[in-house]
Amino acid sequence: MEILFLLIPLSLVLVALIGAAFWWSVKSGQFDDLEGPGFRMLMDDELDREHDRAARTGPEAQADTHAAASRHTNRQP
Repeated sequence: MEILFLLIPLSLVLVALIGAAFWWSVKSGQFDDLEGPGFRMLMDDELDREHDRAARTGPEAQADTHAAASRHTNRQP
């Protein structure tokens, strides 16, 4: 029975912390766009992959990315 004197205030503090974290996430815009990240994950763009690869490998690979981008924009129909 004496453990309730510890568990009840501890649970109230935990609920307050969870409520504060939820309130902060709502106010900071974490729930503004729930569908966008799912659609961005499904979009498969070769230029984006090449850009990401160049960003990870450094400036020496950026020349390759620019060359690939010019190939994509200079296609003949």
